[in-house]
Amino acid sequence: MIESKAELVASLEQGCKPRDQWRIGTEHEKFGFRLDDLRPLPYEGDQGIRAILQGLAGYGWEPVTEGGNVIALKKPDGCSITLEPGGQLELSGAPVETIHQTCDEVNTHLREVKSVCEPLGVGFLGMGFHPKWSRDDMPWMPKARYRVMRNYMPRVGELGLDMMLRTCTVQVNLDFASEADMVRKFQVSLALQPIATALFANSPFTEGQPNGFLSYRSQVWTRTDPDRSGMLPFVFESGMGFERWVDYMLDVPMYFVLRDHQYIDAAGQSFRDFMAGRLPALPGEKPTLSDWQDHLTTVFPEVRLKTFLEMRGADGGPWRRLCALPAFWVGLLYDDDALGAAWDLVKGWTAEQRHQLRLDVPRLGLAAEVAGQSVQSLARQTLDIAGAGLSARGRLSGSGDNETGFLNSLWEVVDRGTTPAERKLELYRGRWQESVDPVFQECAY
Repeated sequence: MIESKAELVASLEQGCKPRDQWRIGTEHEKFGFRLDDLRPLPYEGDQGIRAILQGLAGYGWEPVTEGGNVIALKKPDGCSITLEPGGQLELSGAPVETIHQTCDEVNTHLREVKSVCEPLGVGFLGMGFHPKWSRDDMPWMPKARYRVMRNYMPRVGELGLDMMLRTCTVQVNLDFASEADMVRKFQVSLALQPIATALFANSPFTEGQPNGFLSYRSQVWTRTDPDRSGMLPFVFESGMGFERWVDYMLDVPMYFVLRDHQYIDAAGQSFRDFMAGRLPALPGEKPTLSDWQDHLTTVFPEVRLKTFLEMRGADGGPWRRLCALPAFWVGLLYDDDALGAAWDLVKGWTAEQRHQLRLDVPRLGLAAEVAGQSVQSLARQTLDIAGAGLSARGRLSGSGDNETGFLNSLWEVVDRGTTPAERKLELYRGRWQESVDPVFQECAY
C-alpha cells in the first residue's frame, strides 16, 4: 500500500535513465470502416473488431481478454495493439533505439492489418477526427473502464464523448536523464506542442462537412475536461519537478479503481482521500502503486508525465507522418544542443501567449502567431533544429541514411504553407465535389 506522497514521487523518479538507455515509443490510432458503405466497425460480426484482433493474433500476438472479449494483443517486447472507445485500433510500439526501427515497426503493423482486413472488406483511415459519421453512429467497445468514462464525461465537458469516439492521434513517448532534464524537456515540448499540432493538422471535417477548424481533434480537447487537459502553466514555474507533478495528479479527480479485474466507479472522487483511506468507492482501503499508475493515465494535457514524457498534440495521419512525429521530437529533445536551441525559441513566451497559441492553432494552423512570429516561421526554425539534432545523433539505417529524412513530409507542409487539412479542403471543394467519401479511398492505409 502507498503510505506517503514521497512514494509517488519516487515512482516517477524511477523513469530517470542514462542517455544510452533512452528509447522511442510511438503510438498511433486509426479508424476502421467497411469498404462497401464506409460505416464504422462494430465489435462483433464478420467485419468486426473482434474478428480483426483474432486475425492479427496469427502473427504472433498474445490475446488479452476482459469479460470474455479480446480487447488487446501484446508481444514480449512491449509492443501492443489496443482498442480505443469507438473501435479505433491503436498500435503502441515497443521501446526502440532509432526512428528507422520505429518506421519498420509501423510498416510491419500496417502490412499485417491490411492482410487481415482486405479479405474482410475492411479498411483503416488515419485522420484526427472522424470525417463522416456522427457520435451516435460510432460503436462502443466492450471495455469496462470506458463505461465509467462514458458516464462521467458529459458532466465535465460537452465534447468528451467525441474525444473518446471520434478522435485519433499519433504520439511519441520519450525518456529523460534526471529531474532537471525532465523539466526542460517538458517545458520545451509543451510550449512547442501547438507547432506540432499545426504541422500535423488533419481533421477539417465533421459529419461530412467542413467544421471551420484545421485540427478539430485539438479543438475537441479544449472542451473535454478542464481538470485534466490544457497547457499546464505550473510546468514553467519555479519548483517544477516530480513532486509538483504528483501534487497536480493528486488534485485531478479519479475515474476508477481496478479490483479483481473489475472497474469500480470512483469518478470525481479524490486520490488524496484514497491515500487517507476515505475513498467513498472503497472505504477503508488505501491505494497500491498499480492504482497510482492507473490514475496517471487519466489526465490528458498536451504533454503527459509518467516514467517518460508523452507528446500528445498531433492528429493521426498517413504512414509518412507516423514516422515524422517521433523524428520531430527526438531531434528536438534527444540532443543537448538542439534542446538548448529549442528552449531559446520559447523561453520568452508568457503563459498567456502559450495559452493563446494553443487556442489559435486548431483554427488557423500555420497562420497563427505568437510573440510576433507566425507558426509557419516557427515551424521552419523548429525543423531546422530537429534536423540538426537528428544529424548529431548519427543513427544510420542499413543503407547508411541518418534519421533526418523522416522530417521530409513536415518540410513539405512548411514549404507549401498549407496544412494537410487545408489540402483536404482544397480537394473537397474541387475534385471531391463537396463529398468526404473519397478520403476513405485516397487516404486509407
